[in-house]
Amino acid sequence: MKVMVIGSGAREHALVWKICHSLKVMEVYTVPGNAGTAFIAHNLNLRPTDIENIGRAAIEKQVDLVVVGPEAPLASGIVDYFQKLDIPIFGPTKMATQIESSKVFAKKLMQKYKIPCPDGIIFDSYLEARQYLELHDSPIVVKADGLAAGKGVTVANFKEDALKALSDIMEAKVFGSAGDKVVIEECLEGMEVSLLAFTDGDTVIPLVPACDYKRVFDSDRGPNTGGMGSYSPPGFFDTTLTQKVTETILIPAVKAMAEESIPYKGVLYAGLMLTSEGPKVLEFNARFGDPETQAILPRLKTDLVDILLAVVSNELEEINIEWSDDACVGVVMASAGYPGSYSTGYPIEGLDKLDKDALVFHAGTKLGEDGRAYTDGGRVLTVTATGKTMAEARAKVYNNLTRIHFEGCHYRRDIAAREVN
Repeated sequence: MKVMVIGSGAREHALVWKICHSLKVMEVYTVPGNAGTAFIAHNLNLRPTDIENIGRAAIEKQVDLVVVGPEAPLASGIVDYFQKLDIPIFGPTKMATQIESSKVFAKKLMQKYKIPCPDGIIFDSYLEARQYLELHDSPIVVKADGLAAGKGVTVANFKEDALKALSDIMEAKVFGSAGDKVVIEECLEGMEVSLLAFTDGDTVIPLVPACDYKRVFDSDRGPNTGGMGSYSPPGFFDTTLTQKVTETILIPAVKAMAEESIPYKGVLYAGLMLTSEGPKVLEFNARFGDPETQAILPRLKTDLVDILLAVVSNELEEINIEWSDDACVGVVMASAGYPGSYSTGYPIEGLDKLDKDALVFHAGTKLGEDGRAYTDGGRVLTVTATGKTMAEARAKVYNNLTRIHFEGCHYRRDIAAREVN
């Protein structure tokens, strides 16, 4: 069969890499892909939100399954479009994607169906939101309603920071119409963890848990990013907690969407805080996490294509998903200046000097005319390794990472350190 993967990040490279392992798969196309996917798939130079042209390409290439990576094409209705074309596609519809694309929608859903989450209030007036912040102590969380590339949430430790975030979102419109409304929430304390689940709208099967690191610098300093690294499994999140979150959050969320006549199919991502009162939802995402996917898929033993097809055909209950007991650590290498402004076009050296069992998932890269990889984004690579223990996986990934270089590259040195110290 032929599979098409939409997206250009390390998450999509990881999906393509895993899909290529399936004996069912003959060819893989990536839209638009990157330098890494170019070596194992056919990159098609189309924007992920250019839905009609992607549809034409899928028909022309006789694609049997489409897998959507990023949130933007999902929010643009790519699944709805492909369903009309009668081409199997993995991911939620535009309406179902609201669980990620609208913080207001998600908050209302969780409040209505009593899914554990922080207390919060929705505002569509800047003045009312400002008055609320003036009257409440920090720390407090300010969230833009719409999609903001993972940068629309501010955890403000001081009132001035909260007021500035609110002004940026609702007055300066740094995220455009995504900031027409905001959600202001209590700031939860505890350990953060990500738990994803496959669902066909009825059956819900959790993946293995993972932790990501959102701040750009060690010790969780600096601004939020799209994610600077991840690892799986976290030692503080056992199978009992996985079952609890599945029963109190993931299954109720899928049932709630069905109750609202918005069936949810695909992968549902729950970003969680483990509070003294139990796990609570910080956010839902309507797709595979990035960088969590890069630390999760290397542990998957079951054929990913079998799972994706089972979701699309409503046969997930017939699938038994198996995982390796190995630990996995992924570290993001970023361009100088990220998550602010940065330069691109630098050659990436050392990719041919890695151990055979080290994995490199490309993100912001492009293939030069000389056949070499060049930087082409903020998050450039995710270097990943597995091991029998977290210490082994961590040592292996950092040992290999030091062999790679590009101008101004930087990365966190504390990914998974809390698991081994």
